[in-house]
Amino acid sequence: MPSIRAAFAVSVVFGAVVALGGCSKKPDASSAPPAAEPAAASQATPPPAPEAPAPAATMISLDIKDASGAAVSGDPVSGKSVFAQCETCHSKDAGTNKVGPSLHGIIGRHSGMIPNFHYSDANKNSGLVWTEQQLYAYLENPQKVVPGTFMTFTGVKDPQKRADVIAYLQENTK
Repeated sequence: MPSIRAAFAVSVVFGAVVALGGCSKKPDASSAPPAAEPAAASQATPPPAPEAPAPAATMISLDIKDASGAAVSGDPVSGKSVFAQCETCHSKDAGTNKVGPSLHGIIGRHSGMIPNFHYSDANKNSGLVWTEQQLYAYLENPQKVVPGTFMTFTGVKDPQKRADVIAYLQENTK
């Protein structure tokens, strides 16, 4: 019959083995001597294979020049998500006004011309024609372009998002 001292020693050793994960724990790299690397491991590993390209954007050319004079294109698919914030006040459907006028047929339309919609005098008298370029400027800062407009939206500061929403309007409000 084993002594109590021997049983205690066995339980301490067993507990240490369990705590070390069955003795599979590797020695600490800082205390162990460095192992020689195999020749193949010392060679540079090849770069990872390139990722699959992102789906091509559906960019369309717009009649817009940015601040540097470069031509601007927009993605109507991305513009749909930008337009989601516009839909709170505007519809893209003909004859459907909300707090803001319908944007159906906006490209080429004169400002303040939707029948039975209450525009600000500033908007009605602005003389603006909603070209793609004019919308690009207006959507950046409506109050700057038409001081006194009822539109309280502060604007879309990202130039690409403005181009995308204009591309969306171009494709979906004819």
